[in-house]
Amino acid sequence: MTNAFIIGVLGETLAPDEARFLRSARPAGLILFARNCISHDQIRRLVGDVRSAVGSDEFLVLIDQEGGRVQRLRPPLGRALPAADQYAQLYAGDPAGAREAAFLAARLLSDDLKSLGINTDCAPVLDVPVAGAHDVIGDRAYGREPVQVAALARAVAEGFMAGGVLPVIKHIPGHGRATKDSHHELPVVTETHALLTDTDFAPFKALSDMPAAMTAHVVFTAIDAANPASTSRRVTQDIIRGEIGFDGLLMSDDLSMKALSGSFAERTKGVLAAGSDLALHCNGVLAEMEQIAAEVPALSGDALRRFRAAAAVCGRNEPYDSARAEAQLAFVLGTGRRHPESV
Repeated sequence: MTNAFIIGVLGETLAPDEARFLRSARPAGLILFARNCISHDQIRRLVGDVRSAVGSDEFLVLIDQEGGRVQRLRPPLGRALPAADQYAQLYAGDPAGAREAAFLAARLLSDDLKSLGINTDCAPVLDVPVAGAHDVIGDRAYGREPVQVAALARAVAEGFMAGGVLPVIKHIPGHGRATKDSHHELPVVTETHALLTDTDFAPFKALSDMPAAMTAHVVFTAIDAANPASTSRRVTQDIIRGEIGFDGLLMSDDLSMKALSGSFAERTKGVLAAGSDLALHCNGVLAEMEQIAAEVPALSGDALRRFRAAAAVCGRNEPYDSARAEAQLAFVLGTGRRHPESV
């Protein structure tokens, strides 16, 4: 039995009370943060201990390893990675080269992650920032035009999948227009439905075939003025599942973010009632996780189907030219020349 939530743990090792909780709660996944990562061997041990406690072969191990500002594994623990905006700059003069570089970097990164027992990356970001928006997205975006964002994000997602890492596109149906950081406040977007369809929603529609996505804690007044997308059944059913056409595994953004209100039990019920398949909780506070575990059901029906389809991505391992990938990554970072076969 796998239950409909993903958890974090507090530290570098699994505490006895955390292990007891995992054995009974049986979450669908673990998300790692910098607080959990001090060495490669230690990460492998922690992931192995969590997996052993949960006792399921179908288990997601997530991390936010986007590149730029958002990467939990930094040198020397993980390789330097460009921000999405660096691919956007390359795309301006060489769209095909930018897409190839983005694909190969993700394929290379997938090997790094899999070697540590990590099989899911909460990337790529499909948000389209606009002038005046909060910089929480900023250079995490692959551009300011939906078509470009979709093209580069698809390359990244396909690179991950080729290496057996599940990509989680985010933050569906869009966080780029928000004027507040949802980690701290609830953003409210007041643009018309028609404008949102043409801009914010468009990259997600273009990648609606992806296996997993993370919701946005953002209110879209044109759709549902009372609830953020993550707890809005109208946004989830009419926009994410309907207009966008996304039928993959849907997880909430972190329940501990201050954009949400109410108890953790209420937040959990809110995202699941809206239509998310999984509730995500990141900070590792056991008392909060116990509230969440009391509210989540076992995965079944469409949620279980989507979870299994997403987890199946982790079995892939397509061959690639790692030397070319290393050269392309160095070029994007500005530390080397592009592979000689590239024009």
